[in-house]
Amino acid sequence: MANLRTFDLNLLLAFDILMRERNVTRAAECMFVTQSAMSHTLHRLRQQLNDPVLVKSPVGMQPSALALALVEPVRSLLQEMERLLEAPQAFDPASSQRRFTIAATDYMELLILPELSELIEQSAPGVDIHVKRTESAFPLTQLENGSLDVVLGFASVLNPPAHLHCEHLFMDRMACVVRQDHPTIKAAPSLEEYLAATHMLISRTGDKLGVIDEKLLELGLERRINFIVPHFLSAPLIVAQSNMILSLPYRLAIAFQKLLPLQVLPVPVSLPDYDLAMIWHPLWEKDPAHAWLREQINIIGRNIDASEIRL
Repeated sequence: MANLRTFDLNLLLAFDILMRERNVTRAAECMFVTQSAMSHTLHRLRQQLNDPVLVKSPVGMQPSALALALVEPVRSLLQEMERLLEAPQAFDPASSQRRFTIAATDYMELLILPELSELIEQSAPGVDIHVKRTESAFPLTQLENGSLDVVLGFASVLNPPAHLHCEHLFMDRMACVVRQDHPTIKAAPSLEEYLAATHMLISRTGDKLGVIDEKLLELGLERRINFIVPHFLSAPLIVAQSNMILSLPYRLAIAFQKLLPLQVLPVPVSLPDYDLAMIWHPLWEKDPAHAWLREQINIIGRNIDASEIRL
């Protein structure tokens, strides 16, 4: 028997019809082809399967033992293919019990998830959200196999492969925070004041240099970092009880300012704005449920983008 690499899969539909009709003329009519074309197709089936498939008998054409054994598997395969090729069913968030998996940094978690949870609670109470931390290696395989739906983060840091969809959500800018009653910093710090202070750095990887340090190095300058933490959660709590400066994205700084006695100030170093993005695989572009999730995240992104950065 031929293997899958050499077998013409187009013959499966003809095989199924021939097995149903057991007559070349009627099978040709079902497939809207001539009798000679169907006879040629049967000949090709015999060659590919190395089997007579249908043989003449006093009561008409009868299937061979191999053909009989293939009838149900082939029919099931064709039904499954037909199901896959049908237009995807509409997604009803109100009744869905689907689970979505999102990879995001704690920064994106803090800005996106509170509002996303509210939207889902209101319109899709049966939907579950599972959030994973982004890793150093881009999760291409997980996006391809569907174990991960979207990735949220800084577009320049994620640097996704070009064939993936990467959609802008909102912009952000680097700012810094100090405690409200800081002894020396009462307004936007000068470069000299900034460099004279001690600093906290948020470094997921443990690196001692952030984007600000790289820029300072270009200028032949450096700052003193005496506290490094791996995530955003504890950083503002520590800064609110110390004299350190914490540099972080503006929108996150504003969120922390609502919870803690902090000043949000500009960084005295010229840096480009950040593009925060949502990334997904084109395999899921037309999936109604996936499109619904992306639209919910887009709504939140547009709301964030509409709020002005005031530095």
